[in-house]
Amino acid sequence: MAEAGSRRRGGGGAARRAERTALRIECAKYIERRIPNLDLLDSEALEIIEANAETVLEEIGVAFVENPDALVRWKEAGADVEGERVRIPRGLARKLCATAPAEFTQHARNPERSVSIGGRNLVFAPVYGPPFVQDSLGGRRYATIEDFRKFVKLGQMSKWLHHSGGTVCEPTDVPVNKRHLDMLHAHMTLSDKPYMGSVTEPSRARDSVAMSEILFGGLDGRTVMTSLININSPLTFDSTMMGALEVYAAANQACIISPFIVGGAMAPVSVAGTLTQVLAEVLAGVAYSQLVRPGAPVIFGAFVTSIDMNSGAPTFGTPEAAQITYGAGQLARRLGLPYRSAGAFTGSKLPDAQAAYEAANSLNMGLMAGVNFMLHACGWLEGGLVASFEKYVMDADQLGTLHKLAGGVAVDAEAQAMDAIREVGPGGHYLGCGHTQRNFKDAFWRSELFDYKPFETWEEEGARDTVALAAVRVDKLLGDYQAPQMDPALREALDAFVAERKAAELDAFM
Repeated sequence: MAEAGSRRRGGGGAARRAERTALRIECAKYIERRIPNLDLLDSEALEIIEANAETVLEEIGVAFVENPDALVRWKEAGADVEGERVRIPRGLARKLCATAPAEFTQHARNPERSVSIGGRNLVFAPVYGPPFVQDSLGGRRYATIEDFRKFVKLGQMSKWLHHSGGTVCEPTDVPVNKRHLDMLHAHMTLSDKPYMGSVTEPSRARDSVAMSEILFGGLDGRTVMTSLININSPLTFDSTMMGALEVYAAANQACIISPFIVGGAMAPVSVAGTLTQVLAEVLAGVAYSQLVRPGAPVIFGAFVTSIDMNSGAPTFGTPEAAQITYGAGQLARRLGLPYRSAGAFTGSKLPDAQAAYEAANSLNMGLMAGVNFMLHACGWLEGGLVASFEKYVMDADQLGTLHKLAGGVAVDAEAQAMDAIREVGPGGHYLGCGHTQRNFKDAFWRSELFDYKPFETWEEEGARDTVALAAVRVDKLLGDYQAPQMDPALREALDAFVAERKAAELDAFM
């Protein structure tokens, strides 16, 4: 291997370009926090919320809609089932949740990209679900499969992003019953980072499992997918999402059990009331996953936003959403479950100052709340209706600051810098001292996007704002993109599966 490396370094321009590209697509390891979480609620408040959540499950119950198998499972477990309403005796849901792991590994096809979800770790995944995309050239438009592939390529090229994600945008030029196949195919072939499965119909979850078995040569109990299971808040579990959960749990694939909360519309306007509902919904969802398969990996999810009481529009980066996110993190840790929340949220229509403020508030909130899996970490715009190419790279760049903050403050002998203080003494400067020379390359985090040049140079180069710089970076990353290596036979097997399933869907339609 050393000899081959020597030949590469001594080769022509193509070899040197390949080396530079390899450096650019380096992916940082998932974050391992060395800083404390912000625990906003005291033990008394947490105990009140937990007791109230048990009361909600026991007295009010939850609805499992159009899912007779779920009702049978709950009845056999000891719940009171009346029609589609399931009332869960106090303590039963929490007891069932105890079999879910506190931490698990999601394997990537490149083992170096595998992530550990839970504990003190933080994994970043991109925006999920927008039907529209936006860039500086084409404006706001419906997303296509080509847009989707571009986002997957950007994710592969983004150093601070650990996960390829799932529905980074909805490719509306592909029929609904087939687009999941193209999306999964893109994640599996254009990236070697972990990815998410389809949840829009149980059969699509089964396709996701089948394609993953091809990609990994059989799963053998390994968790290779994380999938988003939203609860129809308040307190309703629909058959589509639960059907997907049943498929994934049975196959030992991870599910994010995530209430979809817009405060004042889908939950109470108070922080404590919302946390009570969130906990009740998560307890019921996680417990159900363990009825399907004890030990199946799950994540405590909390997607929370407030509402503008004048217009009804969701608002992001608000203090109330932060309080709920911090509190839900404490509740998740008391349950012993990995935690999903936060993201680069904004209600702005453009990647402007509003977007920057709201996204920064939301990202830092997630870091301090102890989030383990952060969906929507880059690219989110217009309340989640739009995936923005420019904001994707702006957010992905800023994720580097969270890596730096999460590392904490070193106090070893080198970090104490006493030799530098002695060397420079009164009235000197540190630019040329030995300590600076040893450490200057890694001393400070530096954006790969922002402009730090003098005004005159900035003006001569076109006086570009951050969006213009981001558009250039999008083009550069896509231009530099190289697909990760894949066994041609494996690629052919995936191609054949997708073609076969698309033909079957066409036959079923006709």
